[in-house]
Amino acid sequence: MSTRRELPNSAYLAAAAGRTPHRTPVWFMRQAGRSLPEYRQLRARHTMMEACFDADLVTEITLQPVRRHGVDAAILFSDIVVPLRGAGIDLDIVADVGPVIAEPVRTAADIDAMPALDPDGVAPVADAVRALVGELGEVALIGFSGAPFTLASYLIEGGPSRNHARTKTMMLAEPAQWDELMTKLTDIAIAFLTVQIDAGVDAIQLFDSWAGTLSLADYRRYVLPHSARVFATLADRGLPMTHFGVGTAELLGAMSEALPRSAAGVVGVDWRTALPAAAGRVEAGTVLQGNLDPVVLLTGWPAVERAARDVVADGRQAVAAGAGGHIFNLGHGVLPETDPGVLTDLVALVHSL
Repeated sequence: MSTRRELPNSAYLAAAAGRTPHRTPVWFMRQAGRSLPEYRQLRARHTMMEACFDADLVTEITLQPVRRHGVDAAILFSDIVVPLRGAGIDLDIVADVGPVIAEPVRTAADIDAMPALDPDGVAPVADAVRALVGELGEVALIGFSGAPFTLASYLIEGGPSRNHARTKTMMLAEPAQWDELMTKLTDIAIAFLTVQIDAGVDAIQLFDSWAGTLSLADYRRYVLPHSARVFATLADRGLPMTHFGVGTAELLGAMSEALPRSAAGVVGVDWRTALPAAAGRVEAGTVLQGNLDPVVLLTGWPAVERAARDVVADGRQAVAAGAGGHIFNLGHGVLPETDPGVLTDLVALVHSL
């Protein structure tokens, strides 16, 4: 088990813990790659999955946006399905498609046959984390995993899905089978995050990318208990923990309930919900993260500056309305066509405010 780093000057960790940072912290989802030419040069020689399981590549790609943009936190270069691959599930990340599962999980026998995650299966991830904590100085390192529901969706559908019909069918028609699958995926997520924590990450984020496809009632019944177990199991490690999904305006309150009151808790907000409105939906004292629309970054600097100032002002209003703090981010990931220079200038602007 690693010894936690002391980062007294980290604006990100201060804000995530509900303390007052010396400046508004900023980082970007999908900042490690996509828009950076240096990332594209590396990826031209390696597949996504190769990169995710090569400690040297994970280290380098994670550091690239820190060097270029001066963000307050680095997020580990990985993918939400890496724990599934680490557990031995046959999958690949196909360009312009996403994760594709060779043999989807759709029956009780499929669920029974699912393996657990052996930490050795993600050893390169741990090696990269250990290298990164020695390189990042006062920049916090965020580890992450896909949430149980999102992992289940990929496994059942066999890849990305618009309507998640097979996933919802199992969930609603076979609830006992669903709970068994979710229990196994919760164990995998916990094991993957534990590997990263033991190696030295400073915070964690659980990505429930597809939770927004659910009603609040279905989320509470079929998903919330499992996501809550991830956070509850890791709460005693004392790291800030973030819960994020897309299209989750109606779920924000429930998602904040998944975070233990005994630990620092952050809820990510996408661009569809104003931060002051989100503050009224989450548990009192929850820190909010977000929520600039990624498309704004394509519209030219005057529009970017106006929108960024609005997000910072909204963050302050949210804190006045009861939120525990604000971390500036996008409402989802950086789009590949984004000009890296705009991101660099945006970080400088947010810091100046």
